[in-house]
Amino acid sequence: MINDLDTDAASAHALFQSYDGMEGLVTQAAPAPTGAGWVRWRDMLTRVYPGLAVAGTIGLAATWLSQHYTAPVMLFALLIGMAFHFLHEEGRCVAGIEVSSKTVLRVGVALLGARITLSQIIGLGLMPIVTVVIGVISTLLMGTLAARALGLKRSFGILSGGAVGICGASAALAIASVLPRDRDIERDTILTVVTVTALSTLAMITYPLLAVSIGLSHVQAGVFLGGTIHDVAQVVGAGYSISPQTGDVATYVKLLRVSMLLPVVFGIAFLARRGAKDGPGAKPPVPMFLIGFAVLVAINSLGWLPKAAVSGASVLSSGCLVMAISALGMKTSFKALAAVGWRPIAVMIVETVWIGALVLTAVVLFRPG
Repeated sequence: MINDLDTDAASAHALFQSYDGMEGLVTQAAPAPTGAGWVRWRDMLTRVYPGLAVAGTIGLAATWLSQHYTAPVMLFALLIGMAFHFLHEEGRCVAGIEVSSKTVLRVGVALLGARITLSQIIGLGLMPIVTVVIGVISTLLMGTLAARALGLKRSFGILSGGAVGICGASAALAIASVLPRDRDIERDTILTVVTVTALSTLAMITYPLLAVSIGLSHVQAGVFLGGTIHDVAQVVGAGYSISPQTGDVATYVKLLRVSMLLPVVFGIAFLARRGAKDGPGAKPPVPMFLIGFAVLVAINSLGWLPKAAVSGASVLSSGCLVMAISALGMKTSFKALAAVGWRPIAVMIVETVWIGALVLTAVVLFRPG
């Protein structure tokens, strides 16, 4: 009888010890199997799996809410993640949250390349391509100038300008990953993602009404919507709310903007590395994930990726980005966001108005399609 009681007590202790591990308390490590390689992998997985599990769970919850309430999934992921900010302050989740916000993010950005082919870009004609290139570059410059005028860092102007000019939250995450790391970069990234998502949702509602009210053709409306709205999902929603033709054109133009992510982020990474030569700290790492992005664009353009692979890569990319934004949310507090004031939001409104006016003017003057 005594042995039975001892056995039950040991089992209960082990059970509650596993609960303690989930709460961030130190537990006694299990005996390591032989083999240094296995030990390293086991230790790494033990360190990161709690944070990865939390970020993945928040991402799933955000996806469910987005599907049921037709609201941006990135916004849900951010807000829910920020509610769990305490998990990043200490405990076993910290390492996994860091991996989610960096490594998982890079995987998601690289997989974006599977959505794009060169034939899609060439098929749009010259006018949309020139408009998109000028729009992206000028929005980056406008963001830098507006940030300087309002006393903000140049890095915030680049970050927000890239998010507004290219593809919203995905561009913000990609650009942030190659900017020099400082104490404000993650806060600025979260603020950019929150604001660009809100502005994109507002544009999704108002821009189709504007396009119809001023009499744009289906092709003109598609170029306007695809060239101005920030996030891919909102572009699709706005385009197909007018007509299938408008939706198709808007989607291709938006993918052209997404393809600008590669040269823009490479350029920012190059300038950041060159600027870090004589500065303090280590240089930003070479953005190998962008090479993966370019390789996937090339492979998909050659027709070597089957439709199932393209669809799977797109779903996996979206999942990785939602998971990464959940982790970034957990790394940021509401108090830190409230401390930045109105100036960053004003910068992003200026950028949004700029690219909207530029693309609308080009569409009206040159009449694509």
